Amino acid sequence: MPITYTSGEQVEVYRFSIPVTIGVPLAALILQAFLPRVFSFFTLFDLPLLVTIFFAMARRKPTAGLLTGAFIGLAQDALGTRHIGMFGIAKTLVGFVASSLGARIDVENAGARFLLTLAFYLLHSAAYFAVARYLVSLSLTWSWTQGALSGLANAALGVGVYFLLDRLKQRT
Repeated sequence: MPITYTSGEQVEVYRFSIPVTIGVPLAALILQAFLPRVFSFFTLFDLPLLVTIFFAMARRKPTAGLLTGAFIGLAQDALGTRHIGMFGIAKTLVGFVASSLGARIDVENAGARFLLTLAFYLLHSAAYFAVARYLVSLSLTWSWTQGALSGLANAALGVGVYFLLDRLKQRT
């Protein structure tokens, strides 16, 4: 499926109600914190990242995407055991890039969403790795195989999650 360029007049910008804006990221954070304890395979997935990508691409405003990524990332950091700010920085970057691209290309079809989610997952992983390794001095190793497999799994899950979250959109 081709990724097509759209002009500013063709782009639909969506908004979300306050309960959706707060509830969906909160649900993603809670599920991300508890599901891997029950289902070990769930460590492959990053639901807060998928929610960040969805909201950023739907709103199509770089500032909103940046803030969405920052808040979700910092909340994920607060629930985790690592240093505060590592997910915040990575998700802020992804939110900004996703909203910037969402305003320029058609992100409504499943093929584009799959490819973009894969690319954003790899960008998120690279940003997280760079922050952890070079700013915080953690000894992490990079695995292209694991990154690619996790990225494909997140992209496949993302297409389904985005389809469900599309029902919560409100046109501006």
